[in-house]
Amino acid sequence: MRSKFPFALILLLGLIYVGFGDQFLPSAIGRYSLQTRSAIDTALVGLFPAWRPKTNPHKRTNDAIDRVEKQGKSANP
Repeated sequence: MRSKFPFALILLLGLIYVGFGDQFLPSAIGRYSLQTRSAIDTALVGLFPAWRPKTNPHKRTNDAIDRVEKQGKSANP
């Protein structure tokens, strides 16, 4: 038998409150929506560390440019 508790409605209202509550609710209640959204955002950003490549993707290009510049200087005295 199916449960009578409206989980989808509660979830939808929660998402609306967190996402847009500070825009249409009175400031006394709306500020908690903003604080909740900021806390969720900070937590989600903290889950993913800043990505830094293990290698220098431009090293080969920079080396080629340096070689060409050195060849050009040595050819033109």
